[in-house]
Amino acid sequence: MSDFSTFQRNNPDFPGEICIRYGEPMSKHTSFRIGGNVEAMAFPKNREELSLLLNWSGLLDRKPVILGAGTNVLAPDEGMEGLIICLKDCLDGMERLDDRRIRVMAGVTLSRAAMFAASQGLSGLEFAHGIPGTLGGGVYMNAGAYGGDLESVCREVELMDFRGNLYTRTGEEMDFSYRHSCLESEPAIVVSAVLELEPGKEEDIRGRMKALQTKRLASQPLNLPSAGSAFKRPAGGYAAALIEQAGLKGFRVGDAAISEKHAGFAVNLGGATAADVKKLLEEVSRRVEAHSGIRLEPEIRIW
Repeated sequence: MSDFSTFQRNNPDFPGEICIRYGEPMSKHTSFRIGGNVEAMAFPKNREELSLLLNWSGLLDRKPVILGAGTNVLAPDEGMEGLIICLKDCLDGMERLDDRRIRVMAGVTLSRAAMFAASQGLSGLEFAHGIPGTLGGGVYMNAGAYGGDLESVCREVELMDFRGNLYTRTGEEMDFSYRHSCLESEPAIVVSAVLELEPGKEEDIRGRMKALQTKRLASQPLNLPSAGSAFKRPAGGYAAALIEQAGLKGFRVGDAAISEKHAGFAVNLGGATAADVKKLLEEVSRRVEAHSGIRLEPEIRIW
């Protein structure tokens, strides 16, 4: 059992003016709309509050868990002990640095960052316009879509270790690859990133963004709760095609289902639990492997 509750009772001002909610439902903070209550969730507004939180949390019996927009997360039905630090809309802000570069804070959604870049006449983030996750989460997993990804534009990342100390890494040092960065194994939190883009006409950039959004609306089940692509793209194929070829479009476990519209998406039909989704992913992976010999790995982060 986490000692967070005991520590909080003994330190009622922990940690100062930072907003902390107790017993907060994870279902309110994940795009799947799934997840039980967490012991405590904190919402730091800036680097200083994040550093303070991390310093204080060093007195607890476990590291805090970092949450962005929750768009790629499956949270457990039974809830979570300890402290969750939510950065969405907290580490906020964007600025233009020069004729090609912008700085984006970790809590800004990639969709907002793409809109800001367009307003500055900068091209290269069009692919991110329909991605609802945050810049921080996007850097962590090298988010991408429609042939673009953050590796191609990220030049510098400002990080904070779990002692609250800031440092930076270049884009090359981030060890980006498909849905991967060095943060998979390096315990650090994205604070901001510098993105290098190409000058262009705002009208043309917005036109490309609109075309991609139209494509998304036509092909993806955006009307149902999901966590985006359920599986990583395997070598030698595409997850959605392999799932469809195995006859699994519409396959369901409880209220979790493979979308009828796009076989690459697992959706919540209304009352899905985390257990339903996990069983769905496991069974789909098993059946696809039996049909094609290719084992699918979840892209969704299962907490």
